[in-house]
Amino acid sequence: MGVEIKTFRDLLVWQKSMALVTEVYRASGEFPSHERYGLSSQIRRCAVSIPSNIAEGFGRHSTVDYIRFLTIANGSLYELQTQVEIALNLGYMESKIYDTLHEQTREIERMMSSLIQSLKRRNH
Repeated sequence: MGVEIKTFRDLLVWQKSMALVTEVYRASGEFPSHERYGLSSQIRRCAVSIPSNIAEGFGRHSTVDYIRFLTIANGSLYELQTQVEIALNLGYMESKIYDTLHEQTREIERMMSSLIQSLKRRNH
């Protein structure tokens, strides 16, 4: 028997994406000061968008809308994966931090994919 999901806060994918936001803020805080309004800002916006869209979609009273917001969150996740790799390539991030963030994003990606598939099955 699974855990009853009463709010978006009960979703493990939301919890993990919130933890990812914290890690992204820590990592991007180490970027050069000239990136404060560039890559650092963009990376943070992407990270924040993930749990925000999961929460907003959960709050909709339509499975179709929920799936749409999860898809938007997934897009932000892919954007974040790209930007984290750019930060690594530019030497703004150590490979150990990159590896940790990459694994977190891949786990969230798998979880969101499963949630979307489950919602699609339930909706048909």
